[in-house]
Amino acid sequence: MIEAIISLLIYICILALVVYLIIWVLGIIGVPIPDKVIQIVWVIVALVVILMVLRVVLPHLGVKLVGGKGDMIATLDANSNTMTRLHAHQ
Repeated sequence: MIEAIISLLIYICILALVVYLIIWVLGIIGVPIPDKVIQIVWVIVALVVILMVLRVVLPHLGVKLVGGKGDMIATLDANSNTMTRLHAHQ
């Protein structure tokens, strides 16, 4: 788990650096980016980071993620109110 967390932290740093550099380069070459757009981009980056953290941490806490190899996915048919069980793609 320690290796996964260290790798995750490296990926988060790289992601933040890439986004920052893209915003910085666009500003240097004269592309006007409104502050609100920059805030939205950072919020999207934060949500992606949260998803990355959850994908690493939850399996180690015993929470099973849906859609993995061999998992079952249940769907509700709105027309007939019946549950259908499908195998996830392998």
